[in-house]
Amino acid sequence: MSERLRGVVDQLALRPGDRVLEIGCGQGVAATMVCQLLSTGTLTAIDRSVKMVEAATRRNAPYVASGKAEFLIASLEDMNLGDRRFDLVFAVRVGLFHRDPGRARALVEPWLAPGARVLPFFDVPV
Repeated sequence: MSERLRGVVDQLALRPGDRVLEIGCGQGVAATMVCQLLSTGTLTAIDRSVKMVEAATRRNAPYVASGKAEFLIASLEDMNLGDRRFDLVFAVRVGLFHRDPGRARALVEPWLAPGARVLPFFDVPV
């Protein structure tokens, strides 16, 4: 597992019942770590890449089968999550959060539960 992503997940300060939204899930590595920390909570993860969502779904098949996780093909700008609300939204290396954090925050605002946290992480790839 990626030490960088482990550090990100550690900073999320997850609670066992959190409803989590991951934006830009890639191959689902962080999603696996998040699901391991949730007991009654759930993870919804999006990525605009069909290949990444397929890989993340395969990697996390037991969590998908149990209903703990779902992986959706969507971009931040186009996602429609209906009436779902999230306690925590996080994104790792999603450019919009770095370039235009106000716009990124406005795009996730409709899905935030009262008191929700939005945690973007952006570091330069090495």
